[in-house]
Amino acid sequence: MLVDSHCHLDRLKLDKFDGDLDAVLELARSRGIGKFLCVGISLDNAEDVVNIAARYEDVVCSVGVHPLDVESGLADVEKLKSMSAQPNVVALGETGLDYYYSTETKAVQQKSFIAHLQAAGEVGLPVIVHTRDAREDTIDLIREHGSREHAGVLHCFTESWEMAKAALDLNYYISLSGIVTFKNAEELRDVARQVPLERLLVETDSPYLAPVPYRGKPNIPAYVREVAEFIAELRGISYEELAAITTENFHRLFPRAV
Repeated sequence: MLVDSHCHLDRLKLDKFDGDLDAVLELARSRGIGKFLCVGISLDNAEDVVNIAARYEDVVCSVGVHPLDVESGLADVEKLKSMSAQPNVVALGETGLDYYYSTETKAVQQKSFIAHLQAAGEVGLPVIVHTRDAREDTIDLIREHGSREHAGVLHCFTESWEMAKAALDLNYYISLSGIVTFKNAEELRDVARQVPLERLLVETDSPYLAPVPYRGKPNIPAYVREVAEFIAELRGISYEELAAITTENFHRLFPRAV
């Protein structure tokens, strides 16, 4: 079995599936994907992801506010704790810092990220972290406000090995998406070779960032298999071994995802 550890099922492009999410998931299941983590990005879509997870036995969800959605509404620690108590919620996030697209909201992003880290520590849940062009601040805030016991994952990782190593030292996992298959992603492939297998996850981040050979097309959870096959070849192990290891890692990081 393989897990898509990060997808946005409420945002998938369903035109080719007659608007049917069931068909999208069934295609993924036919390719050996047995679990999906549907990730929340705002206060507005929290209900949507919770409802999707309630519909399918093999879907779980997270709730949180993406750093590029902070202006649409923030959640304080108590609000996040309340949201996390909903059925099928296995993590808080995605949260984090994105200075690539927005430097004007740095202070608000940091406030939101800290609230997620603190709430997660109090309720004992992992944190799903988005980080872009904010390496030092991301690690510093995790170190200062995060829980080492419950930790989390740097999802759709695109940064340096030095940042990956710093996160690993804080008990975080590293999740790789279809970006690792892109022609110009040699630095990321170097990270993929070095991350300890027991701390590695795979994801699609669908509907974004489809892997080769689907690059430029809408992404779907079924394509996490291409990500896993690529990384397995990169690491010199079988697809079956990588699938088993990353599935075990997923359940270790997200123990509520039974």
